[in-house]
Amino acid sequence: MSEALITARNLVKKFGELTAVAGIDVEVRRGEAFGFLGPNGAGKSSTMRMIGCVSPVTSGELRLFGMDPATDGPRIRGRIGVVPQMDTLDTELTVEENLHIYGRFFDIPRAECRRRTKELLAFAQLSERATSVVDNLSGGMKRRLSIARSLINNPELLLLDEPTTGLDPQARHVLWDRLYRLKQDGVTLVLTTHYMDEAEQLCDRLVVMDQGRIVAEGSPRSLIEQHSTREVLELRFPAGRNEEHGPQVEGLGERHEVLPDRILVYARDGEEALAAAHARGLQPESALVRRSSLEDVFLHLTGRTLVD
Repeated sequence: MSEALITARNLVKKFGELTAVAGIDVEVRRGEAFGFLGPNGAGKSSTMRMIGCVSPVTSGELRLFGMDPATDGPRIRGRIGVVPQMDTLDTELTVEENLHIYGRFFDIPRAECRRRTKELLAFAQLSERATSVVDNLSGGMKRRLSIARSLINNPELLLLDEPTTGLDPQARHVLWDRLYRLKQDGVTLVLTTHYMDEAEQLCDRLVVMDQGRIVAEGSPRSLIEQHSTREVLELRFPAGRNEEHGPQVEGLGERHEVLPDRILVYARDGEEALAAAHARGLQPESALVRRSSLEDVFLHLTGRTLVD
């Protein structure tokens, strides 16, 4: 068992009368990629800010590297890297200037800053844009630069808040590759994300949060096995007619959901469930059998209602 870099016990964060984090227990081990999933307002960002030593703990216990953020915040921050949800780059400076200046915040000697900058730009595939003004970069390049900047102090722990939000699929996959390489090099990753495929690709373990509490924890595969079925059958009927067909799919699988645009049947064997549906005389406009995903687990645990 690897040592725990982050340990939280009954962790609570309140803002006046609002309880953002309602007593959670978390342990992140050295070298793993750990994820926080949850709808808006679930408490993910509040938890990340406490772990990043920029928001005080209301109650409970939080330790990073065995230290207390309340008394050892500067020492902890010197050993972590942070990629915030919104890029905070100096857009009027060049790519390499952003890294040089950020490195000086950690009192890294100028010569060492230049050496690390060269290495990090190669890692982020930005060497050819070293002298470009940041404002002229694409969104994917800016995100890679943010990650490179967060690594200037050689952190043992990297915190990433929704690292690929707003990026196109190609840019997301490039970032996934960079993050996977970091993990291979021994950097511990803690991230929040709204992309279920991203969580499945990157996370060894994750927790699902809802209303400030942890409602599930485990590896992506174990969560799917615990909270969903092997396959899902999606049936689409003419608009406005899903409700009337709901009773007819009863018993085709372990459970079913009637949505505005389709009916989902959760079953061990989707093709078998589809054959049974046809045997009952059901004639959907389209039918799709797919593997169950982390998104199915997420929506089952947190609901489908929009949270503002």
